[in-house]
Order: sequence, then structure tokens, then C-alpha cells
Amino acid sequence: MNKRMILYILGKMLGVEGAVLLIPALVSFLYGEESSLSFLIVSVVLGFLFFLFGKKAPQEKTIYGKEGFVIVGIAWVLWSLFGALPFFLSGSIPNYLDAFFETVSGFTTTGSTILTDIEILPKGIAFWRSLTHWIGGMGVLVFVMMLTTLEDDHSMHLMRAEVPGPEADKLVPRARHSAKILYAMYFVLTVAEVIMLMLGGMSFYAALLHAFSTAGTGGFSNRNASVAYYDSAYIDGVITVFMILFGVNFNLYFLIRLKKWKSALKNEELRTYLGIIAASVAVITINISHMYEGVAEAFRYASFQVASIITTTGFCTANYDLWPELSKAILLALMVVGACAGSTGGGIKVSRLLILLKTIRQEIRRILHPKSVTIVRVNGKKVGRDTMQGVYLYFIAYILVIIGSILLVSIDNFDFATSFSGVLTTVNNVGPGIAQVGPIENFHMFSPLSKIVFCIDMLVGRLEIIPYLIIFSPDLWRRKF
Repeated sequence: MNKRMILYILGKMLGVEGAVLLIPALVSFLYGEESSLSFLIVSVVLGFLFFLFGKKAPQEKTIYGKEGFVIVGIAWVLWSLFGALPFFLSGSIPNYLDAFFETVSGFTTTGSTILTDIEILPKGIAFWRSLTHWIGGMGVLVFVMMLTTLEDDHSMHLMRAEVPGPEADKLVPRARHSAKILYAMYFVLTVAEVIMLMLGGMSFYAALLHAFSTAGTGGFSNRNASVAYYDSAYIDGVITVFMILFGVNFNLYFLIRLKKWKSALKNEELRTYLGIIAASVAVITINISHMYEGVAEAFRYASFQVASIITTTGFCTANYDLWPELSKAILLALMVVGACAGSTGGGIKVSRLLILLKTIRQEIRRILHPKSVTIVRVNGKKVGRDTMQGVYLYFIAYILVIIGSILLVSIDNFDFATSFSGVLTTVNNVGPGIAQVGPIENFHMFSPLSKIVFCIDMLVGRLEIIPYLIIFSPDLWRRKF
């Protein structure tokens, strides 16, 4: 294992975080807040670590898959540990574990919170809170690769370890160039949403924070009532559309940029994703129509919450915990499904669901017709055995993580709906659950043990389990490289 290269990349990563912290420091300074000092202190510490580990590259720069997973797994923890310090040092979140929970929730774009009153946060702190969503949405290491000179031939291992989905394909031959293209599209969509929200009456500051959260599919708001505070059909509609857009595989936007419209629109995962959204909105609209003044209003709230949950954003315009059981069951199912592979959304991903369903169908056909040759195809391409095995491994690990987490969280003795949905929403990076972790509640009442479990769930869910299974594998550290 190339340990020096791992330290070098982690040092660069910490240096980038130190530089990024100057942005909320500036925001705090412009608003005349003392919290700017908290950002500056942490930025200086990270700058020192950068000069210590990330200034000079080692002679041997080659990294492989194992290093990629180790770097990504450790990077997310370190960014969260240091990113929590401004919350803690400023006194906005006096308990460091709570500050760490909030930061992990931000970078993993989960959106779960321990805060009971968000509106009292200083402007700079609230800005940093939402900015963590925007950075984490596309990925911490992808963000670092875009800003730095990590152009090693094997740097694609970092993207494969971090970009969500069963496969991570390069848009162009160089990984750093891919990162720049991804962030260019990401930036354009974010700016477009900011403009649209400002046209709806939001201030620039509020529009920026909500655009950060939508882009990262995270769900942090600067209002206690989330998006419901604005009570605007226009704002609901804009955020609904952009949540769905950010839940799409960004490779498809690249195809559209190349004017390959047919290839993008014929994508099987995209059609399935949009079909699930349409069907869910239709059923929930009918199911909750008696609770609102007409079908149009029911459609407005149903479409927003469906888009918010399937993309794992977690914004709220209605207390869906009061909706009929069918609607809540659909939303819980959407938490598991999640958005498309290669998007900023969480969940198991629509592509994995497609592969799993097609594999089941293949096995049924094989049993009925033993001599027939059946192949699993997605978008007309054969799904490789390695990809299928990866999907099976993910599902098994996913279920085991959920079961183990529920058992640990149940020690707090909350009702099953609270414990189960709390684990489900953190593993799938959604944010709110149901019952005592519903859309108008939060996670502040859980014990330190449960909060640590939720933090692990958020990290494991964002990086899709495998990097942390590898890091905690004794074989990795026992072998000599």
C-alpha cells in the first residue's frame, strides 16, 4: 500500500477544506459576526496540516483500488471531524458530538439534524451548514480533484470509490477533467436554481442556501419550517423540478451537452426513475386529496414530497407523518429506492433495483426453461458478472447494516417506527423519517451511542458501504504491500 501517497492526498484534501472555510468566514465577517474567528482558526490548522503532509508529492504516485477506497473512507471522516469545529468553537452547537452529527449529515447530504431552532444560527454558520451539502453532493474527493492537480493515471480509483452507483464511468479519459465537467454542470444547475428562487421572492442569501441543499439533495434550510415557511406554489414547483433534475445521472447531462438527446432520453434507468415518480405522485395525490382543498393542492404537496424523498433531499412542505398509511408506506419505499446512479441522491439507486429485478426475472426463466440462455441487460448492454456480484454484495451488506443499526438504536427504547425510520433515513441519506424523527421533528433526543450509529450509517450510506468494509478488513492492514 502506498501510504505516503495516501497521506499526500489526505493532506491536499485538508488544505482544500481549509481554503473553503474562508468562504463562510467571509460571510460571517460581512454580517459582522464573531463566528468568523472560528472558521479562521480551523482554516489555519488545516493549512498547517496541508504544508505538513500535502505540499510535496512522493516519488511513487501510483495508487490502486485499495488505496482509493482507503483514501475516500478516511477523507470523509476527516472532513467531518474538522468541519464540525466551527459549529463547536462558535458555540452554535456546544456539544462536539452533536456538531459532528450535523457536519456528517451535511457532507453526506443526509439532512438529519439535532438542532431544535435553526433560525437562531449566525448567518455564516448557517451558510457553512448548507455549503457542506453542495460540496458533499458531488463528492469530497471529486471536489478536491477538481481544484487540485491530482492527475495520476490511477486517480480514477478515487472517483470509482466515491461516485454513487454500481459503476462509475469516466466522462473523458482524465479523471480530473471528468471532475471539472461534473462540477461545471453542477454549478450551472445551481446558479439556475438560485435565479429561479430569487424570481419567486427569496433573498439572494436564502436562495443560495436552498440551492446548495437542493443541488446536494441534502435538505438543510435556514428556516425551522423548511420550505413550508415560504408557502409558495411557485417556490415549491421550482425546488421540485430541480430536486428531480439533481437526482438524474450526470452522465446523461454530458450526453445532452454533446447533443446526443436520443441516447439520454432512451436511458432505461432515467425512464424507470421518472416512472416511479409519476406513479407515486398519482397514488399519493389520490390518497391525500381529502385532506386538502382540491386535487391541485394535493398534487402540489404530493409531488414535492415524492421528489424530496426519492432524491433523498429531505425538504418538507407538509407534515406527511399525518398522511394516510399508504402514502407513508410509499414514501418509506422511495427512501430505499433513491435516485439514479451518478447523481447527488442517495438510496440503493434505481440502476441497482433494475439489475436486481431483471436478475430475479432471469432466474425464473432459467427455472422454467433450463436449456435457454438468458442475459441481464440494462440500456441494451449486458450486465457483467462482476457488476451483478457487486449488487448482490451491496444488498446483503445494506440489510445487515440496517439490522445491526436498528438493534443498537433500539437500546434508547423509542418506538419501532422511530428507530426503524431513523436508521432507514440515515443509511439512505434522506433526512427526516416518520414518528419522532418525522418532518417536523429531529434527532436531538437520541443518546450519544445512537448518534454515533447514525453518523456511521450516514457515512456508510453515502459511500455505499464497501469503502468502510475494506478499511475495517483485518486483511488490508495485515498484508504487506
